[in-house]
Amino acid sequence: MKYTKLPNTDIEVSKICLGTMTWGNQNTQEDAFNQMDYALDKGVNFFDTAELYPVPATADTYADTERIIGNWFKKSGNREKVILASKIAGGGDYTAHIRKGGLNKKNILEAVENSLERLQTDYLDVYQLHWPNRGVNVFGTRDFPLQTANSEVENYEEIITTLDGLIKQGKIRTYGLSNETPWGTMKYLEACKKLNVAKPVTIQNSYSLIHRGYEVGMSEVSLRENVGLLAYSPLAQGVLSGKYLNGNLPEGARGTLFPRFIARYTGDGSIEAVKKYEAIAKEAGITLTELSLAFINQLAFVTSNIIGATKMSQLKENIGSIDINLSEETLKAIQEVHTVIPNPAP
Repeated sequence: MKYTKLPNTDIEVSKICLGTMTWGNQNTQEDAFNQMDYALDKGVNFFDTAELYPVPATADTYADTERIIGNWFKKSGNREKVILASKIAGGGDYTAHIRKGGLNKKNILEAVENSLERLQTDYLDVYQLHWPNRGVNVFGTRDFPLQTANSEVENYEEIITTLDGLIKQGKIRTYGLSNETPWGTMKYLEACKKLNVAKPVTIQNSYSLIHRGYEVGMSEVSLRENVGLLAYSPLAQGVLSGKYLNGNLPEGARGTLFPRFIARYTGDGSIEAVKKYEAIAKEAGITLTELSLAFINQLAFVTSNIIGATKMSQLKENIGSIDINLSEETLKAIQEVHTVIPNPAP
C-alpha cells in the first residue's frame, strides 16, 4: 500500500480508501466485516462512510452502514488502526427522513453525536459536509442550475465555528467538504481565514476517466490551497469496469438493480469513451478497472481514491490497483481519448 497525509495534518492515510455505501443494502454485515478485515490486512487504513448510507437512502435502512462499522469495531478492537471519515447529510427532500433543514449548528452537533454512538467510538478522524445547502451542479447535473439554485448561500461562519468547536472538544480531528464547487470551497477557506479557525483539509467529489470535471477549476484549488481530493465513484458506478458494455446488465450488479445510478455514466459519449479506454487497457496488459483506478492513484491533487465493491473479487482488484504504474505511452493514449471525448459524463 502507498500512503499520504491528510493536508495540513500528521494523519497518514492509505492512497486507497474503503468506501462503504452498499453495506446494509447490497452487502450484509458479514460481507462488510470480511471487506474490512481484508482491506486492513492489505494496508488500507482509511474508511469512508456517511449517516446517509446505505444508498439508495431510505428511512428503513438509515444509518445502517455506520452501525455495521461500529459492530466491527466492537468485535475486532481495530478502531485505532483505522482513519475513519463520515458525513452529515445535506438538506432537501431526499433527506426528509433524516431531519428537517440543512447544515446548521444544531443539526451538525446532533448528527455528530448520533454518528459517534452508532460507530461505537468517541471521535471521528474526518467529518464531512455531504453536499451544500445551496443548489449546485452535482449528482449528474452538468451545468449550474440557474433556475433552481437557492439564491441564499451557506451560513459559512456558523458551520465552520461549529466544526472548529468539535475539533477543540476532540470529537472530530479534522473536517472536509463534499460535492463542492471552486466558489464554495474558496468561500469556506475565506471564512476560516477571517475567523482564524481550522480549515477543511479534504474535498470528496466525483472523479473518473469519464468525469474529469474536477480538473477544470477544483484541481487548482486543491493544489494551491492544499485541500486534497477524496475521489469517489472512480469507476463511474461500475461503468468503467466494462461490465455494462454492449447493453449488458449483469445479475445483481448495482446498475441492474438501481438503473438511475448509472444513467449519468451511460450516454453515447460515455460508452464510446469506455470502449476506447478498454482498448488502451488491453494494450497495456491490464484490466479496464485497473487502468481507471491507477490513473487516479497517480494524480498530484488526489489524497485518496475511494473504492467500493459488492464482491470480494472486485475489492481485491480495486485494492491491487495501487501497485500498477501506468507508462507514459498509456497516459498519452488516455489523454488522446480525453481530448476527443472530454468529460462525457456529468
